[in-house]
Amino acid sequence: MSDVELVVHDDPAPELARMLVEAARDGRSIGLSGGSSPGAAYRAAAEEEPDWSRAEVWLVDDRCVPPDDDRSNLAMIRPAFLDRLERAPRVLRLIDGTLDPDEAAARYDAELEAVQPELAVMGIGPDGHTASLFPGSPALEERERRAVATEAGLEPFVPRVTATIPFLGRSELMVYLVTGADKADAVRRAFAEEPSPRTPASLVRGRRTIALLDRAAASRLHS
Repeated sequence: MSDVELVVHDDPAPELARMLVEAARDGRSIGLSGGSSPGAAYRAAAEEEPDWSRAEVWLVDDRCVPPDDDRSNLAMIRPAFLDRLERAPRVLRLIDGTLDPDEAAARYDAELEAVQPELAVMGIGPDGHTASLFPGSPALEERERRAVATEAGLEPFVPRVTATIPFLGRSELMVYLVTGADKADAVRRAFAEEPSPRTPASLVRGRRTIALLDRAAASRLHS
């Protein structure tokens, strides 16, 4: 689709790492997602640029669990990225998963008021979700708030807090990183078919959007 720049690599992680390093050095506001795909990019970015003191970092979404819980996005991002930095981001905005989901969402909504998103790192699940925006979720209809509580559409079935479509849409650059054959159908629906609430990733775009894909994830784009 014309609204997304599709880039296919054998391994797209180094390209995302390059973008993260550039954004950190420019002192931009960077939204990070969890999941298995971006870990290598986060590690490479921290190794290439260990000084993130000019940048602002915020989470795209997280599960309502304690920060040391293995199900927490922060539990992945911290060892893969934050703990590897020599100088931490000047601002780090986190979701308090120990709170009631609605309270955590209200607090994060207020926290994001001060944020002008510049780079948002996104992923896609096999069901077509992105952030914690799941197929058919009422959160897809939110147009006023920056963050809302939402229910999981797949395991682990725990409440979550997610940035909303309008907030994410303010991002100057949105980068999807998607790897693996199990994501190929979702990639096709997100980037080669008409937008649909059945595939939330098809609805979430920044002012500029790039999809970094490996060959397996891109394999059904032209089928």
